[in-house]
Amino acid sequence: MYAAVIRRVGGILNCTNASLLSAAAQRNDHLIWYTGCGRSDSPNPSFFMRLGCFLSSLARDEHAFGIKSWSAMCVRHMSGSALELRTGGDVVRFSFESATSDKSKGGLSSKMDRRVGKKKKMSKKAKVNELRFYRLKAKKKMRSPNPEIRIRYKLEKAKRKELWLIEKLRKYEVPKALAEKHDPDFLTEEERFYLKRTGEKKKNYVPVGRRGVFGGVVLNMHLHWKKHETVKVVCKCCKPGQVHAIAEELARLSKCTVIDIKPDDTIIFYRGKNYVRPDVMSPPDTLSKAKALEKYRYQQSLEHTSWFIEKLERELEEYHQHLARFRLEKEHSSKGHCEDLKILCMT
Repeated sequence: MYAAVIRRVGGILNCTNASLLSAAAQRNDHLIWYTGCGRSDSPNPSFFMRLGCFLSSLARDEHAFGIKSWSAMCVRHMSGSALELRTGGDVVRFSFESATSDKSKGGLSSKMDRRVGKKKKMSKKAKVNELRFYRLKAKKKMRSPNPEIRIRYKLEKAKRKELWLIEKLRKYEVPKALAEKHDPDFLTEEERFYLKRTGEKKKNYVPVGRRGVFGGVVLNMHLHWKKHETVKVVCKCCKPGQVHAIAEELARLSKCTVIDIKPDDTIIFYRGKNYVRPDVMSPPDTLSKAKALEKYRYQQSLEHTSWFIEKLERELEEYHQHLARFRLEKEHSSKGHCEDLKILCMT
């Protein structure tokens, strides 16, 4: 029986190793061929395709050989793999394995090894069940009778949100362009006083709202300087001390001179003696109107989240102090009760 199988394998493989197969069948041993490159004992690339045809024909001729049922296989050429023929016992077995350790060290990997790292896709029902599990887990923590569990759950959730907001705000960081240094015009006291009074009397102004400094503010300033020497910038949603930072940023972007900063958060700018209107009035290193609004919303959310984290940390600290005081009172009361019992026993 083995001789017939070996002859079929030798005829299909069309190689000179049929004698080795016959010898292995007599010794009940097994042989291994590698499909790697550069091996003298490796079959040609169409080896696996011919072997697949052989196994399919063997499944049809199973009664002729008296072998157990074979399943038809469609074998593809796999790089870095090995074919093993086992002749022990009453069954001839073929197995496809990955290359040995000396092959793996050379950097060869099979397609099956690449598929192992792929993440299995979850069904829609499995995803819904997983989300439901997390919701029930969170609800259980929120309804816990222990105040520390509730506070810690809120604190972890707020810290995760803070990290997420910080990552979002990094996308809106625009690198400053390497522009030429701007030297503001030298103005005498008389000129500065005249420009200050002129800027106060005129009604042209540019508002700076919640979006802050973006490309549209600088564009409006250049449009005002077409007919006026000065322009007022009114900072409406401005925090204390933020006016000076806005004045420096606008002076850098528009290359103008700051004349005066009013107590009501109004800045007066002078365009300069040798002012030339630029071709691109909106600087490239600024955000657009929509992006500036998104950045403002994330900043507001981050500010409120940071304040909420500080509040929860204070609550947790107060709760620990309350527990410490309660334990001390309980110890004192237990000591006093023991002393009263001793006195009663003495009497």
